[in-house]
Amino acid sequence: MSAPKRRIAVMGGSFNPVHTGHMIVASYIAQWGDVDEVWLMLSPQSPFKTDAADMVADSDRLAMLRIATSAMPRLGVCDIELTMPRPNYTVNTLAELERRYPDCSFTLIVGGDNWESFPRWRSPREIIDRHGLIVYPRRGYSLDGIDAEERVRLVHAPEVEISSTFIRQAIAQGRDMNFFLPTGVYEYICTHNLYSSSPKI
Repeated sequence: MSAPKRRIAVMGGSFNPVHTGHMIVASYIAQWGDVDEVWLMLSPQSPFKTDAADMVADSDRLAMLRIATSAMPRLGVCDIELTMPRPNYTVNTLAELERRYPDCSFTLIVGGDNWESFPRWRSPREIIDRHGLIVYPRRGYSLDGIDAEERVRLVHAPEVEISSTFIRQAIAQGRDMNFFLPTGVYEYICTHNLYSSSPKI
């Protein structure tokens, strides 16, 4: 009899930078989401994003994710999308994760904002039927239709109104973001002079 597969929930994002809101959702799902681990999956610059000028290097965003998760054993970091052909689609990422990690099963985590737009994703039906979804609420976004989907699960993670855009703007204004970012991440940002309006030395 084969061993049961590890249940991995994947939470994708640009994490520019990763902040406490991300970590609260990830930690909540890791502990209450009926999964073994949550992997924070770093995405390259999306063609749909308009803030490309504020996007720091993949290596910096990856380093900040690793700092943020370093003391949390049920949270991990995944950089698979940085190595895949572009443009890439989530359905392809999940298939590649299954191929690389045959001892794991993968479920996708999305917020209420992405649930609203999910029908417009590439192969949404395949993602739901093959992998399932875990959806967490976002203020101002509808959760209509979740009850009709057997493979879609709503988790009531705390709603934290912090965004990476807010963090970047605040740092550019010289605000202290120490309590808005995971331990060690703000120090990394300051050391590497990220998101600052002043020129790098």
